[in-house]
Amino acid sequence: MPHKMLKLSTLAILVAGASQASAAVYTIEPVSTAGADELAAQAYFPNAQANADSTPVSMFTTGIKPSSEGENCFTGNCNAESYDVVGTARRGTQGAPLSDVTAFNQNRQFINDISGLYSYCRDDLGYNTCDIWARSEYFGYGYNEDDWQSGQGLGGLQHIQQTWKNNYHSNAVALDNGAAVTTKADDASAYTESGLGAIQDNTTDATLEGIVGNYSFGTSSSAVFKNGDVYPRAFAKRGFVNIDGTPAALLNPVSGDAFVKNMGQTMANGAVETTGGLLVVGSSSFAQTFTQDVDSREPNTDDIDIGLGFNKDTFKQCATNPSNLYSTFECQFSTFANEAAFWLVDASGNVVKSGAMGSNLAAVDNDHEDVSAQASANAVAMVNGSPVAVGYISRDTNSSDSYVMEAAFFKPTAGIDSSWTQTAIPGMTISTGDDRNYEYTMANDVNANFKVVGIAKSHKADNRSYPQKMFIYDNATGQTKFLDSSVSSIFFRGSNGDAEAINDHDQVVGWVDSETKNQIDGSERRHRAFTYVAGSTAQGPLKAGSVWMLDDLTNDGGAANSVANSYRIISATDVNNAGVISATANYCAGGYQNLTREAQCSVTEKQVAIKLVPKANATDKDIIVRKAEEDEPVKRSGGSLGILALTALGFIGFRRRK
Repeated sequence: MPHKMLKLSTLAILVAGASQASAAVYTIEPVSTAGADELAAQAYFPNAQANADSTPVSMFTTGIKPSSEGENCFTGNCNAESYDVVGTARRGTQGAPLSDVTAFNQNRQFINDISGLYSYCRDDLGYNTCDIWARSEYFGYGYNEDDWQSGQGLGGLQHIQQTWKNNYHSNAVALDNGAAVTTKADDASAYTESGLGAIQDNTTDATLEGIVGNYSFGTSSSAVFKNGDVYPRAFAKRGFVNIDGTPAALLNPVSGDAFVKNMGQTMANGAVETTGGLLVVGSSSFAQTFTQDVDSREPNTDDIDIGLGFNKDTFKQCATNPSNLYSTFECQFSTFANEAAFWLVDASGNVVKSGAMGSNLAAVDNDHEDVSAQASANAVAMVNGSPVAVGYISRDTNSSDSYVMEAAFFKPTAGIDSSWTQTAIPGMTISTGDDRNYEYTMANDVNANFKVVGIAKSHKADNRSYPQKMFIYDNATGQTKFLDSSVSSIFFRGSNGDAEAINDHDQVVGWVDSETKNQIDGSERRHRAFTYVAGSTAQGPLKAGSVWMLDDLTNDGGAANSVANSYRIISATDVNNAGVISATANYCAGGYQNLTREAQCSVTEKQVAIKLVPKANATDKDIIVRKAEEDEPVKRSGGSLGILALTALGFIGFRRRK
């Protein structure tokens, strides 16, 4: 009898262990690192080559291919392999984020040297490490702390500004399922400007923002050209569309101004298929923003360190003397006012229609010449058969605050080629004066139900933090609510977050701080990906109204060296209607030391792209909450979670554009 009981007890333990090991709501599928490996293998600046050879290239996701009508991976009715994940691979720091219309959403366009970076960090982020942050963003990752100008850093704004004398090496490549993507900016035939010189290989930076059908789209910097003994760029950035791999450029739709057409930027942020082709939305320059007062646009050339000064009078002439555009150092710093824009691209890559989406402000506020009008469409969806785009507009506050960037949506008055109306999102209005509430607000995504998600950057410090709040707006009710502690304890007071995407089932994904304000003492908090079911219908095992950290939904309770325990998910960037999520994660080869939230990695972590695929027929019983301490019992629950303290990622410049 004891022998039989031993067998039954052993069997029960094995069954229970097998059940727990197979539990989880999502399976993690790693995205190929081929494009990142290709970037890492490219030659870099000689002074920084050793640093480049020893530092892993980081990968970021930005979106996922939409699913077909009726597909649902929670029920097993889907082909997860068909959902491409897109994004970018980057070497080192950004300096000036490629996905921002103006760096770090500052409409003053003053962030062009260490001082500007430091001031932004101090005034908008509130870190007590802003001096280190600013130097890293300017001189690059791994810069020599004893000799900042030695050129040993990876990425950084200085390398971009030194291009004029030192040429450039690509710092970021666009990725489709991990493979590097060629953009129109890599092709010499894309440039019609005269006086550029000879195009240089491997000198563009690019990100793929989305994929729809046979189209993919994103934004790229200009290539670098050799023009005598200097190396100019034709423009700062330009949107592109690839059709079955064939690239096309999205040119500036403004008319009459050769300077803006040549050096002005465009960006492709979101797209949706229509009967006329692919409708792409983004932003486009419409006027220069340097007039008589150019002080705020003047960089510190001592930081650039190539032996050149900055002549303000020469700078002012860039817009009126196009013959000197690509032989004049100062013109490389041209800045612009930007408006929300659209392009309709046919199946052959031809732009058949394009235009602005309702901007109506002057480029520069005459009373505050350092402040310029900025607007952008960040995403678009078909709502009742008509496109609705979301993003932000510039609003003139008629006060000391002047122009501000405010969350809005855009709708065509008739067809796509008609005029577009712009409407500020209720509840996101920015107050003015001493009691100003937000630095800026913006919408990131919209779904077919006309629900909008976005962010509001606080203008007031909360214990040295300037919280970036998340909101969801429902056009059917006209109501806007914040994702705060009333929704879940995950969204604690003073936390930063980004609601990056929402699918047609009202499932929201993004990232949120995983540490409370008492834990950080003025430093940047660590972040973790979350999902929130905002609608009234459950998404598979995820109950309506529930909020989860994705690290818990992927936890299978298995061994520490399991695949599921090899990742800690930093940010979720998109979710399609089948429930598949694109995400960015820290990866620990061989698994983290244990299953807890704060587990350490015994080898060098890498930042990678992953795809999260729902497990067919999973239930809320398959959710295993990661414990905070190793000796705590594992809890299985379907409710909301508390705060997680996990791996850090700078949220700066890490906002997806769909």
